[in-house]
Amino acid sequence: MDLLFIIGGLIVLIAGGNWLLKAAIGFSLRLNIPKIVIGMTVVSFATSAPELIVSVNAALNGSADLAFSNVIGSNIANLGFVLGITVLLSTISVEKSFYKTDWPMMMLASVVLYLFIAFDGELQRYEGAILFVALIIFLVYLLKFQKNVVSDEIPEEGVTTPLYKDIIYMVLGGVALYGGSELLIRGAVNMAAFYQISESVVGITIVSIGTSVPELAASIIAIIKKEKAISLGNLIGSNIFNILAVLGITSMIIPIKVSDPRLLEMDIFWMLGVSIIVLPLVFIPKYMKLGWREGVFLLVTYLIFLYNIIKITEFS
Repeated sequence: MDLLFIIGGLIVLIAGGNWLLKAAIGFSLRLNIPKIVIGMTVVSFATSAPELIVSVNAALNGSADLAFSNVIGSNIANLGFVLGITVLLSTISVEKSFYKTDWPMMMLASVVLYLFIAFDGELQRYEGAILFVALIIFLVYLLKFQKNVVSDEIPEEGVTTPLYKDIIYMVLGGVALYGGSELLIRGAVNMAAFYQISESVVGITIVSIGTSVPELAASIIAIIKKEKAISLGNLIGSNIFNILAVLGITSMIIPIKVSDPRLLEMDIFWMLGVSIIVLPLVFIPKYMKLGWREGVFLLVTYLIFLYNIIKITEFS
């Protein structure tokens, strides 16, 4: 039953995020907001909504480890699992913005997060505010200096849906996100209690992989349709939003106090390591391209990470 709660919660969350995204884009186009602004703000926030709702709900329910591990696990899964499978199926070209802005910002956010939480095990409200302000500054920078960034989710021409549909999508999305997060958290917490494992293990494996499914699905669909595959920049952007927006907003609402030492002694270092290792992979062996060899390497790295989680859980 707990597994059904988790699976059902993930399905409802994905559907809710998709509905909210459609509504957000519809309202933005109706208000004549430039596509560049929609792509960098509205779309980014909407696609991060499942992680945000899950983390906020988990923290409010006293499951801070689940909230924190969801973000750490999602960031590792985005680069190890999603990117690994994507480039295994099709070679992708990497844009210069990767090493000019995207990767440096992801590493800066990751290191700042580590410094905030490593010593006292708690992400305070003021620290969350700093993370969120950093996101706003980053978005302003992108809007000013990278005007070529536009999301593929945005329609080419005008408003594609009538107003009543946007309202329906918004209501359905909000209800689905809340309901899905409740199901997911209930299933994850109950499963952790039943199998006598920490909530962080469930969060960093099942929950984080589940919340990365939309990115994986988008990548595979793009490859099947022979369209431009999901870019490395999009996945890195998702990681940046996970830290600065999801953890930032969550900790502003309620401080996140991590109780599982493994999250701070091992998992966060895996996140930093996977983030760092993407840089040399972009330049070696093929300059500014990621192919099947890099995909195999990233997937193996992710499987080693999961294996270590399972082994530690067995001996704990």
